[in-house]
Amino acid sequence: MQFLPLILLVVLFYFMLIRPQMKRNREHRDMLAKIAKGDEVVTAGGIAGKVVNIGEAYLSVEIADNVAVKVQKSSVTSVLPKGTLKSL
Repeated sequence: MQFLPLILLVVLFYFMLIRPQMKRNREHRDMLAKIAKGDEVVTAGGIAGKVVNIGEAYLSVEIADNVAVKVQKSSVTSVLPKGTLKSL
């Protein structure tokens, strides 16, 4: 009976902290795996552009006409719907 509060605390931490973080990581990994050439993405630094080349660990993102930067795949935070960059 003395360990019951400790066990409840561990279970609470699992469901409130650990499990949601694992879910977010899995969703981010899946998103990175589905990135294709021509997708519009936003990086962690706030750079928005179109993917022009995909490597093993890096992406080339075109941020303006004939201007491409190389970023790490893990720095991509979201994939935008097609045509979003034209409306910005």
